Amino acid sequence: MWSELARYLAFPFVQNALIVGVLIALCASLLGVVLVLKRFSYIGDGLSHVAFGAMALASVMGLTSQRMYVVLPITVIVALLLLKTGESQSRVANDAKIAMLSAGSLAIGYLLMNVFPTSGNVSGDVCTTLFGSTSILTLTKGEVWLCVALSALVLFVFALLRQKIFALTFDEDFARSMGLNVDMYNLLVAVIIAVIIVLAMNLVGSLLISALVIFPALSAMQVAKSFHRVLVVSAILSVACALFGMLFAILMDTPVGSTIVAADMLAFGACYFAGRLK
Repeated sequence: MWSELARYLAFPFVQNALIVGVLIALCASLLGVVLVLKRFSYIGDGLSHVAFGAMALASVMGLTSQRMYVVLPITVIVALLLLKTGESQSRVANDAKIAMLSAGSLAIGYLLMNVFPTSGNVSGDVCTTLFGSTSILTLTKGEVWLCVALSALVLFVFALLRQKIFALTFDEDFARSMGLNVDMYNLLVAVIIAVIIVLAMNLVGSLLISALVIFPALSAMQVAKSFHRVLVVSAILSVACALFGMLFAILMDTPVGSTIVAADMLAFGACYFAGRLK
């Protein structure tokens, strides 16, 4: 098994997949802690469905190889609109907006892929987009560099603003009283959410993105109590599960996204029982 694993690791596309997968898992784990504590977990699920609709649109337009340049701006714009328009400014509650966007984007995306098929296997294309399949192993060099650049930017922003994000996460009123521009930082968080959602589609697919974001954070909260320790534990668990899931999927020929999420579920179970024993 080790010799076979070494043979696979010699391929450039496997190396690229591991690098991108680790970076995406790391970014998702940090963001997941913020989303869980702010009770914004549902936003990731809604935006992932928006990204699916945008990806279907890019395929119909013949931009399959450059789909990231279509999906990313659409998802960012929707994220900004969702967090900028509060419930007091609209007749439709935010959770209802998320539900409508989720169902509508999935329906429109699937409709476009059926009405304007780009290949003879529409069901396979939809399954790949929804569940990730092996898309992480077929990234182009441009997509790899774009993923690396965006992941590095997210990590830099998170590290630079970690104290402000900490204040914003636990008490927006206190953060506002301290002079922080809460609205601006909320919009920044929205942009980061959208970027990570788009990146994670290549790893686990649009339907499983929420699991990649939420599970490491919830697992870390079972065994760590302070905000910074939760961040560290969440990052370690997410990267470990992503590496294990990708390597297991390569060796056993299982779907990459589903295998990573299964590893995250096992990690959550272990942390839950460890927390109970502690």
